[in-house]
Amino acid sequence: MANISVNIGALPLRNPVMTASGTFGYGIEYADFMNLASIGGVIVKGTTLLPREGNDYPRMAETPMGMLNCVGLQNKGVDYFCKHIYPEIKDIDTHMIVNVSGNSPENYAECAARVNELEKIPAIELNISCPNVKQGGMAFGTSCAGAEAVVKAVRKAYDKTLIVKLSPNVTDIVSIAKAVEAEGADAVSLINTLMGTKIDIEKRRIVLSIGTGGLSGPCVKPVAVRMVHQVAKAVSIPVVGLGGISSTEDAIEFLMAGATAIEIGTANFLDPAISEKVAVGINEWLDRHGVADIHEIIGCAN
Repeated sequence: MANISVNIGALPLRNPVMTASGTFGYGIEYADFMNLASIGGVIVKGTTLLPREGNDYPRMAETPMGMLNCVGLQNKGVDYFCKHIYPEIKDIDTHMIVNVSGNSPENYAECAARVNELEKIPAIELNISCPNVKQGGMAFGTSCAGAEAVVKAVRKAYDKTLIVKLSPNVTDIVSIAKAVEAEGADAVSLINTLMGTKIDIEKRRIVLSIGTGGLSGPCVKPVAVRMVHQVAKAVSIPVVGLGGISSTEDAIEFLMAGATAIEIGTANFLDPAISEKVAVGINEWLDRHGVADIHEIIGCAN
């Protein structure tokens, strides 16, 4: 058995497999399909300071080798999470990580501060792909200044492991990764979804209610692997890779690109036990290839 434990900042994971926010609920929804303790962590659905209804329907659409969604961060707010969800998930034997979203640096920071009080939530993943309402709706994660402002505010309010989730809808993701590292991020995760749309040619109209949505699934994997490779070479903090991972081989590719850990997202909808299968598969792959420690392959690709 190879050593497959990794560290994300000060957070030790029993293996590098986590689930991506928005695709795994709060974890408990998948407990009948897999052993949650078999993976390194669960990143729960996006949580905001105040409740959000999300966008109007339709807000999901299939595409070749992927899907589009514009769910819009529907959730009941951080206070509801703390009071009702946290008691149900706090004793699950893996790391439960909260994805935090907002519409201003102060909003993000207040949400993070409330999660900070929860003893058994050891980390947050900061979703900076949200629109900055003070600057015309441009996502915080599409500029260095926007990303820096959010991370700086959250870092002052939050003292546990801080993972910042980066948007791929940028010209230079490396600069943004460096910017959030400089403001105190313990790790970065990438990529979030790519922006796309779909048109119903019979009805002659766009399918999604708000016109565009986030594209995920196997179709985005080559873009994600490229960005992970670029960022991992440029920063000194761990990189968590995600985007189209649906097999052990996909996960190994991300690790070789420089990811210390990975997240599985859209594939959970097709196979609710895929995360556990990939965790087992990584171990088997390492054993077959005579690799004693997973760190031997992390970032090995030139």
